[in-house]
Amino acid sequence: MIKHQTLWESFFPQFIADSDNTTRSLMDSAQLAKLPAGQQLFCPGSVCENYLLLLEGQVKIQLISESGREMLLYHVSSGDSCVLTTSCLLGGDCYPAEGITETEVSAFVIPALAFHRGIAQSVFFREFVFKNFSTRLSSVITRIEEVVFGAIDFRLSRILLASSSNALKITHHELATELGSAREVVSRHLKRFERYGWLELKRGMVTIINRQALENINDQ
Repeated sequence: MIKHQTLWESFFPQFIADSDNTTRSLMDSAQLAKLPAGQQLFCPGSVCENYLLLLEGQVKIQLISESGREMLLYHVSSGDSCVLTTSCLLGGDCYPAEGITETEVSAFVIPALAFHRGIAQSVFFREFVFKNFSTRLSSVITRIEEVVFGAIDFRLSRILLASSSNALKITHHELATELGSAREVVSRHLKRFERYGWLELKRGMVTIINRQALENINDQ
């Protein structure tokens, strides 16, 4: 009987489908971890000792500049692995960024030794790791391109429109982190949108009044 078999079946059924003994051994080595929201998983310079497979919750991975400015790189959600964790394990490097739980999180924690044994001996696990790594790396590159080359108005409107609700409980700081920009810059653009009659701003809340105007930014 595989340890935590029900969870494997629910979140990573492809592991159950593989009959390789190395894969089964890797699954048995996994520890179930549960963490509260706001927990730091790793920080710049820390050693990567485990491979993580997220079951439930969400983790944000961000860079922090010397001035303290934050830039979101990507999120890790249910069914995902972390591209930076994979990169650090494969390259033997320390983490270059910070990982923080945004919600309560449950995850499988696989020791580095079991990870490397799986990479070396299991075709299934090797393909799983590199497929996920490739997919996540592409999304990170896209994210960086958006931060470097995308106009603030366009990216800000896209974030606001991503919600089906017109009332967003979000701070200017959180929006700035999402955009990889300074809070002051985001606040300036939000206040301009408010002057145009597109938004209403309150502490910790952004209410969309004119969605069409924000959609028109995306069409430009």
